[in-house]
Amino acid sequence: MKKLLSVAILAVFLTFSLHTIGNAQDANKDLGIGFMIGEPTGLTAKSWTGGGNAIDVGVAWSFGRYDAITLQADYLWHNYSVFSDVEQGSLPLYYGIGGRLVLGDKDSYIGARVPIGLNYLFEDAPVGLFIEAAPILNLAPSTEFDIDGTLGARFYF
Repeated sequence: MKKLLSVAILAVFLTFSLHTIGNAQDANKDLGIGFMIGEPTGLTAKSWTGGGNAIDVGVAWSFGRYDAITLQADYLWHNYSVFSDVEQGSLPLYYGIGGRLVLGDKDSYIGARVPIGLNYLFEDAPVGLFIEAAPILNLAPSTEFDIDGTLGARFYF
């Protein structure tokens, strides 16, 4: 129970910190908060830092291989020209670098993430949909390759 409470407090702190960082650099962009389903499943937040870049964080549960709480954070670059022929809204391809921490009852893992995905941003609604795959290199307690995949949505305000 203490671990879950600590993770919840950390998630709230990170969300408000990211919102402050993002808005300080680019007042025209907003914070998005939503959910992701897949491996892992949980909450996600994204804060734009300007110039098509963003920071995203996730607090989720791994139902599959780890049965544990997962914390992840990434720095992302968005490329709007790959799918520029979208009639309404925008569909940037994004890629980035980040980290992941898996907190299990028996084992915990720390690793480096390289997410790649698509983020559909509606033209007239503060909603974004995304699909992402993230190859991961676990660094501790042992070195091994892993991959996460999620679908999600965020509401921007």
